Amino acid sequence: MSILIVDDSPDQQLLLRTILNKAGYHELVVADSASAAYDALGLAHSSSLHCSPSIDLILMDFLMPGTDGVVATRHIKSLDMLRDIPVIVVTAKTDLDNLQAAFSAGAMDFITKPVNSVELLARVNSALMLKKEMDCRKARERELRRSNDELQQALREVKVLKGLVPICASCKKIRNDQGFWQQLEEYLQQHSEAEFSHGLCTPCIKKLYPGVYAD
Repeated sequence: MSILIVDDSPDQQLLLRTILNKAGYHELVVADSASAAYDALGLAHSSSLHCSPSIDLILMDFLMPGTDGVVATRHIKSLDMLRDIPVIVVTAKTDLDNLQAAFSAGAMDFITKPVNSVELLARVNSALMLKKEMDCRKARERELRRSNDELQQALREVKVLKGLVPICASCKKIRNDQGFWQQLEEYLQQHSEAEFSHGLCTPCIKKLYPGVYAD
């Protein structure tokens, strides 16, 4: 699973990459600003996405030149195709107001600086497990919607005859709801999607055209 590291400090980038690489996380994308993070998420030339990004988790620095981590997180979370990506804020500012701002913007968790490797890996693993479960749930929901759409379409195309259908025992005409007698195929065409082709069965051929079949 791919992790986007957003931090303007090369030393902090190196530290996070080293810890994550040693733990087996090798799909790492690094951005040194919010705008570079937007590029990595496919937002360079559009304010909306046409396909899901390949990023599964964002480690977002709290303080950066230009657009800070809170504003960047709020923007990412405002977009439908990015909303489900977990964001963990990495910050030295652990006072209540700053943490509240991060959570209000949409961050799911935070890691304090200086980063502790055990804490980092525990929170990253938890966030990625959550992302994986969310992806599986959304895939199941898409499949359920697809199956339901197919069922609804099938039901729209099917007409079912129910109840008592009066039929003449001799000519096999059917009496419709208006009390008129209709040919069987005409009645069925009006009450179903069936189409008919006409022919003669063997007993009728023998009756109408004796001699065609040898007894």
